[in-house]
Amino acid sequence: MIKILIMDVDGVLSDGKIIYDETGKEIKNFDVKDGFGINMARKAGLHLCIISGRKSKVTELRARELLIEDVYQGVEDKLKTFEKVMHIKKLLPEEAAFIGDDLNDIRLMNAVGLSAAVADAAEETRKAAKIVLENKGGSGAVREFVEKILILNGIWEKTLNAYY
Repeated sequence: MIKILIMDVDGVLSDGKIIYDETGKEIKNFDVKDGFGINMARKAGLHLCIISGRKSKVTELRARELLIEDVYQGVEDKLKTFEKVMHIKKLLPEEAAFIGDDLNDIRLMNAVGLSAAVADAAEETRKAAKIVLENKGGSGAVREFVEKILILNGIWEKTLNAYY
């Protein structure tokens, strides 16, 4: 059973594009479908975690809005951070799901119980993932992965009933 969903940000929760205005303020695109999926995961009892190689105020704001408490940014070694999270949460690696998009996600993908690559992930990353999603990063891929996790956990029907 999956108990924690770990997500990369750039290219997964966002479309990977970073826009700067003339003052240097960073702007990213996030899809509300992914936000809805994250809320479904939280309501279903999953722990939520972000492990990102980049540090961004925008990511911090989005995580706060989605009530994601465990946010690790500027991470060089995602596997090491993952091991720390598992220790703190007292979870086993096979109880974790991770969604990524690029080469720096592969080691973490190999460590978790369930891994997914967004549709537009690097070829090597798609090969390493247990699931390759139909949706691109920043376009509902996280929402799609959450549904697959809830089905796997046997609680998708219960989740659906909450919305009928």
